[in-house]
Amino acid sequence: MLILENLTKTFGSYTAVNKINIEIKEGDLFGFLGPNGAGKTTTIKMIVGLYSPNSGSIYFNGKDIKSDPVEVKRYFGYIPDHPYIYDKLTGKEFLYFSGGLYDIPKSKIKNKIDELVELLKIGDWLNKRTEEYSQGMKQRITFASAFLHNPKLLVIDEPMIGLDPQSAHIVKQVLKQKAKDGMAIFMSTHSLNVAEEICSRVGIIHKSKMIFDDSIDVLHKMKTDMERNFEELFIELTQG
Repeated sequence: MLILENLTKTFGSYTAVNKINIEIKEGDLFGFLGPNGAGKTTTIKMIVGLYSPNSGSIYFNGKDIKSDPVEVKRYFGYIPDHPYIYDKLTGKEFLYFSGGLYDIPKSKIKNKIDELVELLKIGDWLNKRTEEYSQGMKQRITFASAFLHNPKLLVIDEPMIGLDPQSAHIVKQVLKQKAKDGMAIFMSTHSLNVAEEICSRVGIIHKSKMIFDDSIDVLHKMKTDMERNFEELFIELTQG
């Protein structure tokens, strides 16, 4: 579904992402890990079109996204590390606005909002201005806006920032269900516990290069064989 091929991004003499190769398939919940400054957010911004790579290619369903970026991105959902919400709109108004960007008919938006309100438990806040929202509620509304058009690929940068335990639990359950339903999910996270709990695959980037990309089962076996917990294994891999 999504293929990153020798993807490279430089800023002057600094190489932020160096010839990385990743393939995400339908139903994958891919956790993208790495220390601060390793290249995670830069990679995500290239996938969603906010940065252009210096070299390499990004393919979605066999099509180079440079060939028709607007059409390809209709199949993407994107959740940045800090939600961008118009704070004078209510949650409902924001969702109608988001649906309009994808040319979704209003009748369908209404039905989809009703579904997402139940899924993400946002009913009590839907008619309040988003400036009144907590960080966790802003994140849930952002998830709802990303799901409105039924994306095939969801790209998330740090989904658990600022979430209370209830919001974090809801988000994790929703992500697992969406992957089970066939959505491909590319998720950058600093939370090793979240990656271990919900991801089916894990990739680790360190100093702009991929140093690990395999199933969570392989990582669990490495952890057992090396008699390490997940945190210790991650530190060992990124210090080597």
